[in-house]
Amino acid sequence: MNLETPADTNDAIKLLAAGKADLAISYQMQIAQSRAEDIPVVSVAALVRHPLDQIFVRADSDIKSPKDLAGKKVGYPSTPLNEAMVNTMVASDNGDPSQVKYTDIGWDLIPAMTTGKVDAIIGGYINHEKLLIEKEGIPLRTFDPADYGVPDNYELVLAASEDGLAKHEDTIRKFLKAAAKGQAYTVQNPDQALNILLEHENKDFPLDPDVEKQSLNILLPMMDDGSAGFGEQTEASWEAVIQWLKDHGQIKSDTTIKAQDAFRNLGV
Repeated sequence: MNLETPADTNDAIKLLAAGKADLAISYQMQIAQSRAEDIPVVSVAALVRHPLDQIFVRADSDIKSPKDLAGKKVGYPSTPLNEAMVNTMVASDNGDPSQVKYTDIGWDLIPAMTTGKVDAIIGGYINHEKLLIEKEGIPLRTFDPADYGVPDNYELVLAASEDGLAKHEDTIRKFLKAAAKGQAYTVQNPDQALNILLEHENKDFPLDPDVEKQSLNILLPMMDDGSAGFGEQTEASWEAVIQWLKDHGQIKSDTTIKAQDAFRNLGV
């Protein structure tokens, strides 16, 4: 198995579509948007079953819930999807999304928060950026999109191209079975699994053992919440995500996307 790190978050899907990758880690919403653009990719496993991308605010701020973001600066990586999520959350909390002041901070999420450039950020993960910011001595309060009008969605999925799945389904099934075994081992032996990760870190991007341990503690229950088998996906989840994307202008409302075509459960 060869692991490649794409230069951009959208590149993984492009590599799949071009036949230059067999599998890629992506996002449920990105898969749905890609299919709306006639990019033939399909999710073959839900890896993280709930949102990691949440709104962060300082714990000592006067922002107690999303409605309090009205009149505040929200830093985001200039993605319409993130803006739609924040607007939905504010509206769901009986606030006025038109009063939110968006600031494009690219992917400089951590310095934007630590320097006070913005009052809140979206685009960071609770198992990574949140931990790094708090390690700098800034406690955070987070708001989960699933609590405020955004469908509870699979943050990370494993995707394949339709062509690749048709040609290599048996191999992909075997890969998923091996991944399920690795997941089970990690649940039973988290410290040993973490050591394996640290032993194989990229020396150019060293990992922080304390942060990675906290991250694993956050991830494990979100990867397996007891509701389904490893990687299993539901049509209801895909339908909810597709409808929300249409309702909020992230997919054209007249686009036909069948939820059952966006994913495959391969019986792991």
